[in-house]
Amino acid sequence: MKRSKILALGLALALTAGLLAGCTGGSGSQSPAPTPSQTVTPTPTPSETAPAEKQTVNLAVLKGPSGVGAAKLLADSDAGETANDYAYSIMADNTEIVAGLSSGSLDIAAVASNVAANLYNKTNGGIQIAAVSGLGVLYILENGNTVQSMADLKGQTLYATGQGANPEYVLNYLLTENGVDPAEVDIQWKTADEVSALMVSGEARLCMMPVPAATAIQMSNPDVREALDLSAEWDGLNNGSHLTMTCIAVRTAFAQEHPEAVENFLADYAASVEYVKGDPAAASELVAQYGITPKAKIAELAIPKCSLVCITGKVDMADAIQGYFEVLSAANPDALGGSIPDDGFYFE
Repeated sequence: MKRSKILALGLALALTAGLLAGCTGGSGSQSPAPTPSQTVTPTPTPSETAPAEKQTVNLAVLKGPSGVGAAKLLADSDAGETANDYAYSIMADNTEIVAGLSSGSLDIAAVASNVAANLYNKTNGGIQIAAVSGLGVLYILENGNTVQSMADLKGQTLYATGQGANPEYVLNYLLTENGVDPAEVDIQWKTADEVSALMVSGEARLCMMPVPAATAIQMSNPDVREALDLSAEWDGLNNGSHLTMTCIAVRTAFAQEHPEAVENFLADYAASVEYVKGDPAAASELVAQYGITPKAKIAELAIPKCSLVCITGKVDMADAIQGYFEVLSAANPDALGGSIPDDGFYFE
């Protein structure tokens, strides 16, 4: 686990009171020295006072698209330039983050939006979301040119990653809405590395993968094409919602105890997202440096497709994600832990 150094800044201010010299009168006599009640100790100005110690935040982000937006934050943390001190981890799976948030070893984490909803319901409000951080990033890739629609997946073998999380629920919903029973597709759930190897070698013909992993596959095997953009497929249903696949989750107890630290994080994270989106070439070096993607070139090509956002505020977050949750709940309430989270789900 890589942790940023905690900056312990203790500035000792030596305030020296100037000695008042006696005034010489016309007789040459020295005026009496001031009594203790007459001595005034200067009050330090704000700039002279020691800065408050930064709050340490245990932070985790996932490899892949949900971690991309945090790359500059991690670099700034290492440089001591963030509002908080971040003891951060780069994790490979949502289950690791769920365990950390549940045990209290993590304070803030980037996680799949439906996973955050599950945690909120199963911990009786122990988890909130502080920001919507990512929209749709899923693609159907093909070694070939036969799949032009979701309906074309019927009877096919599709390799995929993300079982039990947003990708599975999104796929099942889109298949169903296009007249395909998910049982009519042979969905092989594997790790991202396993799916990538199968697609690059040509052993597998179809897969569902998020960027940047999808980008890496296409770079390694030029015969692989982008068959379907699942965000576009979702939008084509005109169901009044958009894919909102990732969010920033925070432990409710931590947010209540350290609301300023959460606000500081949101400022740090928003700045990081803007940097990554504004300069993919420079940001890609950081993304690779922190192991969020294996190579900088993959990150550079993938960043424009990562749908990075930083939507904060109770009303704006609810507006962004509520329609998506309604669709998931109608398709499978278990995707959200049994029900759509109430207003307490949103940090404010």
